[in-house]
Amino acid sequence: MSDYVPRRVVSLQPSATVILRDLGRLDCLVACTKYCAEVCPEVCGKTAIVADSWTAQSRQISIARPDLVIAAVPYQEKAVAEILKSGARFLGLAPKSLADIYGDIAAIAGIMGDRGEGLRVIEKMRSAIDAVRKRAERLPRPRVFCEEWGKPLISSQLWVAELVEAAGGEFIGRPGAQTDAGAVEAAAPEVLITAWCGAGDRVPLEKIIAKRKWGNIPAVRNGRVCCIRDEYLNTPAPTLISGLHALAGAIHPECFPQAVGLRCINSSA
Repeated sequence: MSDYVPRRVVSLQPSATVILRDLGRLDCLVACTKYCAEVCPEVCGKTAIVADSWTAQSRQISIARPDLVIAAVPYQEKAVAEILKSGARFLGLAPKSLADIYGDIAAIAGIMGDRGEGLRVIEKMRSAIDAVRKRAERLPRPRVFCEEWGKPLISSQLWVAELVEAAGGEFIGRPGAQTDAGAVEAAAPEVLITAWCGAGDRVPLEKIIAKRKWGNIPAVRNGRVCCIRDEYLNTPAPTLISGLHALAGAIHPECFPQAVGLRCINSSA
């Protein structure tokens, strides 16, 4: 291995850990967050656990003796200062779109000295998305509202909007923007999807429908209200393919099978 290729990596974000796993480079991971371990159980018991990109602590990072720290938004200014204080090389990611995510995979692969493997991971993602898009292209395109947080009400990110389109839906609202219950009701979505950060698949669907008085929204009337495990949509990494399959199952259940990580209001799955 060349001297410039990192041998000890600290990941402060689940997306970076998943990318390292899919590149076959978990052998270089010496520390990560508890959220990384939830998304990527392969690291459990094998790496130190440290604070994440939002609450990073230089002492924890320094103890791991990394030669590369990878973090991603959201950051706090003081957390970035803590990362820099550790003295390790720092790669900061801030993806918005699928193209950005592919770029992040390529960047990590390049730094790790395996550009070819990075291109393979990117092509695998692109092929999976294209396959779903091809199956959905002749189907009706129901209006879909997808939220990443409930209070305040925030629409899912741009990459989720792109996946909704690939899965045969029309994403309504502005990706990543704060909105309100009235605006969502006025848009009359035919499918409602929740993927709250940190909530897994435990979003209380019936409760939020009642609290927001959404009983007359087409999606609610037709039983098209779903929860998707948050790491499947909120982790900008190859994990998104699982999110894509869940979206396809929620948007077009007549054509796509019930996917892992998908729970609908009229189903106990």
